[in-house]
Amino acid sequence: MAVVTVTREFTEITVVGEDDTGLIANVTTLLFERSINIEDLDQAVREGVFRMTMRVDTSEMVCTAEKLRDDLHELGDELGVDIQVRFPADRETKQIAVLVTKESHCLEAIFEAWASGTLGADVSVVIGNHDDLEPMAEKYDVPFHDIGDEKGTPDEGQLLELLDEYDADLIVLARYMRILSPDVVFRYEQRIINIHPSLLPSFPGAEAYLQALEEGVRIAGVTAHYVTTDLDQGPIITQRVFNVPPDADVEELEQIGQPLEADALLSAIDLHLNDDIAVHRGRTELREPESGDAQLGAPAELDELNPDRPIDGLGEFLVESQD
Repeated sequence: MAVVTVTREFTEITVVGEDDTGLIANVTTLLFERSINIEDLDQAVREGVFRMTMRVDTSEMVCTAEKLRDDLHELGDELGVDIQVRFPADRETKQIAVLVTKESHCLEAIFEAWASGTLGADVSVVIGNHDDLEPMAEKYDVPFHDIGDEKGTPDEGQLLELLDEYDADLIVLARYMRILSPDVVFRYEQRIINIHPSLLPSFPGAEAYLQALEEGVRIAGVTAHYVTTDLDQGPIITQRVFNVPPDADVEELEQIGQPLEADALLSAIDLHLNDDIAVHRGRTELREPESGDAQLGAPAELDELNPDRPIDGLGEFLVESQD
């Protein structure tokens, strides 16, 4: 699949399909013939699925955006890959697809933000691998699709069809308890945000709160991050922390952590939709770090509570010993 999106300066082209020779050469030749300059290129193969992401300069291309769209569709047919071309500037309001399982707190927070006008996008569809949260979607008049079988195993072919049907700009995993395959992740790279109940990279995978208790941590937390093909290892966007009460059990940690999960997830969605963050070498960075509006980690008040000395090389003992 080749996805084209316009960023502030560059167009992004993502090619996804069955791994085969000649994919890179065919796409780069097409771009060269249209005077499109490649600024950055990255590629990966996982489980037989090929992905190539390019950032290109289309400011001097010798064709229209619609012609580029048609040409990429035609090239995709020739190469046997699925092609979609998306220009975010085509519409002002972004569309969010929310994936859920059974836990309601993150979906509820997203709906409340949407209803209050603070979400910055429309929730176009809720997709679950169980039907438990369908009544909540109905309350907000949002389509709900259950793509899971009796065991909750999702039909990813149906998932991809729904994401295409509802033209999702961003996919939010609101406690979606399934691992997405490379076939999905590669198609929406850096457009899938997950919330995980730990301070990643600690305690990835299932039962994160239980892992925290078993390891005896004093401070626990939650992390919103971009999804990659490596489980819970994508670029971190926002984190929140809390003290672990003495003799706490998993249920108590969940009661403390779930509101923070919702808060961190909403902040990450806001940062993404406002184009306030960029991913560079696997890390997120604020585009305007001096803005001071984004809470990526703990509250700023914590800095005032932390001691600021001693620091190596600045102590009175070292100064006196050098005299």
